[in-house]
Amino acid sequence: MEPTKTDIVVLGGGPGGYAAAFYAADLGKRVILVEKDPRLGGVCLNRGCIPSKALLYAAHTMSAARESAHRGITFTEPAIDTTKLRAWKESILTRLSGGIAQLAKMRGVQVIQGRGYFEESRMLRAETPQGQQLLTYDQAIIAVGSKSAMPKAFDLGNPRIVTSREALEVEDVPESLLVIGGGYIGMELGTVYATLGSKVVLVEALDTILAGADPDLARPIAAYAKKAFKETRLKTKVAKMATSGRQIKVEFDLDGQKKEELYDRVLVAVGRAPNAENLGLENTRVSFDDRGFIHVNQKQQTTDPAIYAIGDIVGGVLLAHKAAKEARIAVEVIVGEDSAFVNVTIPAVVFTDPEVAWCGLTEAEARAKGIEVKVAKFPWAASGRALSFDRPDGLTKLIIEPDTERVLGVGIVGVGAGELISEGVLAVEMGATAKDLSLAVHPHPTLSETLMEAAEAFYGHATHTLVRKK
Repeated sequence: MEPTKTDIVVLGGGPGGYAAAFYAADLGKRVILVEKDPRLGGVCLNRGCIPSKALLYAAHTMSAARESAHRGITFTEPAIDTTKLRAWKESILTRLSGGIAQLAKMRGVQVIQGRGYFEESRMLRAETPQGQQLLTYDQAIIAVGSKSAMPKAFDLGNPRIVTSREALEVEDVPESLLVIGGGYIGMELGTVYATLGSKVVLVEALDTILAGADPDLARPIAAYAKKAFKETRLKTKVAKMATSGRQIKVEFDLDGQKKEELYDRVLVAVGRAPNAENLGLENTRVSFDDRGFIHVNQKQQTTDPAIYAIGDIVGGVLLAHKAAKEARIAVEVIVGEDSAFVNVTIPAVVFTDPEVAWCGLTEAEARAKGIEVKVAKFPWAASGRALSFDRPDGLTKLIIEPDTERVLGVGIVGVGAGELISEGVLAVEMGATAKDLSLAVHPHPTLSETLMEAAEAFYGHATHTLVRKK
């Protein structure tokens, strides 16, 4: 079998992989992209970020209709056609993945549908529906991502026990749903199913939901969950599960007490695991950490000189935009530029109701590291724009370095927080000060004003809230 020679092979067509392939092609490299799924886009587009946001938007529409009565606008109770809902969601995914395929074609990136297996450091075997194809290259970029973790104790082979992948298909709306895990996946999908009509019980082993988020920002999410879910149980572990007729019998360990309940469906959302197996990496010099993630340095180089790795497969925060940034760094290093993943501000967004977003240093991190900071807050109860759509439950928070007054971190909870956080990212990345934010004129009435007013509050003269300057 005569191998095909190229400059770069990218293994994995998700937001990290196709970003790397496209950027390398834009810089004049010959690129082959190998993806095992028929559609490009990876988990994010096909089974994660995009479908979940589509369903969250549908859920928001239903919530808005139900909550409008006190404004004098009354609707009948929404009727859910899950077949149409799935078809609408699928149309979005088809359009986006088709667009990515077209962009690959226009850039001259050859896309091979198949499973990649490393024969050696500079040779990959692509197992395609048409047969096997050998590829040789100067550099390879691994971007194979991660998958939903399923603890062995929960893996009964019962289709009523699902991960986010199956939950996003919305085959039906179960009457009772247990969500195991209070992280962003559990909270987002719990929100969707609670709005669609499921009685949702969420259990979390820790003493808080959204453990990585600032407590100030997580508080409104916890308040929403208390209202929307049947129950939220913290410091609760699932001891075991078993099939019981057409339901799942679940045994809980709550403060040493055993409790059994029956559920129509169980969503396991306890994290993600790397897709590192069956890649042939034992035939290379690539090494792994004790959790199975690939070791890389700040230039995205693995311990094999011919192979780079990006995205979820290298660990850290498992976010699509982090993968896309690492993609650019890897390609820039390959073409000889001085690039590295150093002091990169990666924002996080949880698309719950309300949304929560943050970037840079959090107050809790500063306290844990012994870093002296000052905190400025602006409550959305004082925002005319927030009140105009009945959502005063937000907060904008700045973490500021006392001496330089530089903005070290930004946290926002409220409707549209995910759209607002980029101003915070820009401020942190550019070394902006609180004075810079306070002097930048923001349009009125908008939610973006809350960043300006939080900065003004730092100086003790925010227009729409009274702050006693110390």
